[in-house]
Amino acid sequence: MSQDTTAPLSAGPLTGLKVVEIGTTIAGPACARLLADFGAEVIKIEPPDGDPVRQMGQHVQQQSLYAASILRNKRSVVLDLKTESGRRIAFELIARADILVENNRAGVLERLGLGYESLSARNPGLVMVRISGYGQTGPYADRPGYGAICEAVGGVRHMTGDPDRPPARVALATTDYLTSVYAAFGAMAAIRARSVTGRGQVVDAALYEAAFTQMEPVVPAHEKLGVVPMREGSNLPSMAPNSSYPTRDGGWMLIAANSQPTWRRLVGLMQQPELLTDPRFETIQARGKPENMRAIDAIVADWTRSFDGTDLEARLREAEVPCTRVYTIADIYADPHFAARGMLAQVPHPVLGHTTQTGVVPRLSATPGGIRHTGPDLGADTRAVLREALQMGDAEIDALIQQQAVMQAG
Repeated sequence: MSQDTTAPLSAGPLTGLKVVEIGTTIAGPACARLLADFGAEVIKIEPPDGDPVRQMGQHVQQQSLYAASILRNKRSVVLDLKTESGRRIAFELIARADILVENNRAGVLERLGLGYESLSARNPGLVMVRISGYGQTGPYADRPGYGAICEAVGGVRHMTGDPDRPPARVALATTDYLTSVYAAFGAMAAIRARSVTGRGQVVDAALYEAAFTQMEPVVPAHEKLGVVPMREGSNLPSMAPNSSYPTRDGGWMLIAANSQPTWRRLVGLMQQPELLTDPRFETIQARGKPENMRAIDAIVADWTRSFDGTDLEARLREAEVPCTRVYTIADIYADPHFAARGMLAQVPHPVLGHTTQTGVVPRLSATPGGIRHTGPDLGADTRAVLREALQMGDAEIDALIQQQAVMQAG
């Protein structure tokens, strides 16, 4: 069952922080959504045709389900930054902000007169979060970079998939989301520093670097031993048995018998005590050798094929062997733990009644975040924001709309 985790407007430890977002698709909007979930006031500046994320994913009654989630808790203002008036309004909004989140190619905002030097001269406390493919400096800085491309540069793609097949990808924007968390962490670190120095700074978050951080164990091993690891499929490198194993009913069971005590419990459940004295499998290091990994995986797979997934999972859990069926999204919707933890959040929607979205992560015990409202329509808040933030009158706003420097919903 889904759970309503909407929260009052004032909820969240970041209440009072003002954020402007000039970002599109995933990494920038996901970073700003994370800040918004914890109470920051986020004004999203969109171009006249909207953030492309509004066209991505599935739609119901012409409503973007993805946009309803990744744009939640934000206010949408449409500005044409190709116009002088649009750039002036953006500059004034940023001048009143604590944080600017942007994920354009390096140099784009400078060409619009919205570079950090210009902005910080007016707003010295501004923290500018810059998300890009390759960072703001270096020989690749001006290259366009998407998450999938940058995880290839960062070495992650080379290690994803089966060893006898081409490098694979996860069908999700994993690098974008990982980068968004690093960027949000950087923003909070910079805000903390500002409380001491009184000045903001630039947070430079590169997609390829966020991907590369996952290579932490690989980096020193290559330098000292010349190791270039290959794809391991569903295995954990140098650790076995730790993989997905087939079940009789056509499913998959992930078993992680990493420690010696867990290995002994698994062998006991399998009723194959001879494995404990086989020199190939006696220690964690021995089981981690490639040829021994293949051997033990084959033995475990032969055993798991004798059971349906539900029965096998119950046996493994009773034996205290870490395991799980490999969940589909349908399994997640049926799972009581997701429901109990509020990870399937029902959020009211003006057209669809509600949408179910991923819940707020992480979970704070005293000052939790929350979902205040669904993603707004394009330009839904243009007039209200210009009135409230810049004290513009309706006549001035109407003139800007006539000039097509700004747009409002409808």
